[in-house]
Amino acid sequence: MNRQSIALSSAHRHIARLTILLVLAALLAACNAPALPFLGLDSATTQTQVAEVAPAAANVLLPTSSLAQSTGDSVALEERLIQLYRQANPATVYIATPFGSGSGFVYDGAGHIVTNHHVVEGASSFEVVFAGNERRAARLSGVDADADLAVLQVDDLPAGITPLSLAAPDDIQVGQFVVAIGSPFGEQGSMSLGIVSALGRSLPSQRSNGQGGYSLPQVIQTDAPINPGNSGGPLLNLDGAVVGVNSAIASTNGANNGVGFAIPVAALHRIVPSLIAEGSYTYPYLGVSFDEEVSLDELSLYGLTQTQGAYILSVVPGGPAATAGLIGANANTGRGGDLVIAIDGQAVANFRDLNSYLVFHAAAGQQIQLTVVRNGFTVPVALTLGARP
Repeated sequence: MNRQSIALSSAHRHIARLTILLVLAALLAACNAPALPFLGLDSATTQTQVAEVAPAAANVLLPTSSLAQSTGDSVALEERLIQLYRQANPATVYIATPFGSGSGFVYDGAGHIVTNHHVVEGASSFEVVFAGNERRAARLSGVDADADLAVLQVDDLPAGITPLSLAAPDDIQVGQFVVAIGSPFGEQGSMSLGIVSALGRSLPSQRSNGQGGYSLPQVIQTDAPINPGNSGGPLLNLDGAVVGVNSAIASTNGANNGVGFAIPVAALHRIVPSLIAEGSYTYPYLGVSFDEEVSLDELSLYGLTQTQGAYILSVVPGGPAATAGLIGANANTGRGGDLVIAIDGQAVANFRDLNSYLVFHAAAGQQIQLTVVRNGFTVPVALTLGARP
């Protein structure tokens, strides 16, 4: 083999390693097939796989300086992930109940552990297993079925455990890397890597209050593999801060198909302190049912002139909306309902916008200012929020 061939082969190997590392999240998280990383594969096989993924890159000889920088970047990312795991895994726990199991993470030095409501639902005894296999009995501090959150507490934490920090409520973007740590299929301390696939999803409540379903807004969608047993574990950014709590998957067979959902950290900031202090969380309440999104067909049906807004279908008698004078659609024609286009000066494009504002920026007993379109006119409506039944 001549020197040029040796140089090409060496460059190919560098590019193969770099390319596979950079697309690791997309390749491994978007499918549930057995992992085929660069480790354990010979050079020829590796080059063939990279050529299939990125044929142009596999046939370009980069300058030595570019290869050195690329290799350095890949090593830095790898070291960052290793450090993240060392930092976060000790504070990530396995939770066992008489009815099942799940994951959770240490929230504070007082021994509070955040998990999902559905992990602890129906149970009266809880065993928490830490990474070093130290075990603690836990008691239930509070639950919120609407946000699928629960808080347990142990009397003391094993030595050396540092609670996980929470990211800022708005410190997450589509495309950023995220890491899930938990106990999928009971395999404690498992870490997976992916990206934030979308924001602003919704997750239906696990219960009905008898007056229509409720959905938690601003839910995170991720392609980081989340499987049964990951529930309640942390979704982390690369700094090791919690951006969400892994909660659900979209699946036809019970296993991850590349679409997972996590409770947003904004819900933790707002709800968890109340679960610790009071055992529950009180949501604000309008007493209204909405059309979640006005389509073009419904635009004509409702007799509206715009699709932007949250259209009121009905108003609960005696509720806050009824007291404030909001009007629901005629039950026979579907017309005549108020269209909410703003809340406290914030534009409302659809029901999700309104719901998000209520959950994360309003409270029971607070007075809000709605702007509605009524019979073609813009009307301000002052309303005092109630407590959700």
